[in-house]
Amino acid sequence: MIFGIMGAMPDEVDQLCAKLDGVTKETYAGVEYHCGTLHGRQVVVCCAGMGKANAAATTQVLITRYGAERIIFSGIAGNMTSKIGIGDVCVGRTVVYHDAQDDMICQSAPFLKEYSGDPALVDAALAACEACGVKAIAGKIATGDLFVGDAETKRAIEEKCHPDGVEIEGAAVSQIAARCGVPCVILRAMSDNADESGYEVLVVKKFSITEYVRTATAIVAKMIESL
Repeated sequence: MIFGIMGAMPDEVDQLCAKLDGVTKETYAGVEYHCGTLHGRQVVVCCAGMGKANAAATTQVLITRYGAERIIFSGIAGNMTSKIGIGDVCVGRTVVYHDAQDDMICQSAPFLKEYSGDPALVDAALAACEACGVKAIAGKIATGDLFVGDAETKRAIEEKCHPDGVEIEGAAVSQIAARCGVPCVILRAMSDNADESGYEVLVVKKFSITEYVRTATAIVAKMIESL
């Protein structure tokens, strides 16, 4: 079994890459792929880059070129629910686009308007969160090609799809994985509340996400160990 593990930014995968044994690296189509083992399992870890196009392209490469049979996307997101708080985790039981014409997208494979996280991977992620002492829910994650950092945009997304978290890559990863028949799960540690305060902290002040990523890294490592 080969696990493909992705993040959107270097900070989201660097800690995980440091945990790998027997690493080889290859740069392909502008992305560096780290192949090695984690808890004795074969993994390929990469930083896809931000946005839906980068996420989709890298997912396809992981599957086609590196033979990934399970896809895990790990990173941060804006919180859209009162059920969890900053530093807690949303595991994508359902992943949707908040900025797409769904009735057009679903006319081609995999013919879906929304994407389901693989049940076994979702359960493994929740169990890993519990083992790591991290509060987590299995919920809905919404994806779109913009950073949500104002109350008006947040409210519009809430009205459209009622998600628990909002980010920039998950649905694209899930769509390509579903098209290829590869089980997939999206994990997101909440870094901000998807409003003006989040924009100020993450963008204007260029806040380090290291602490939040540490949470996600520990969860992914525990998942791989258990699967």
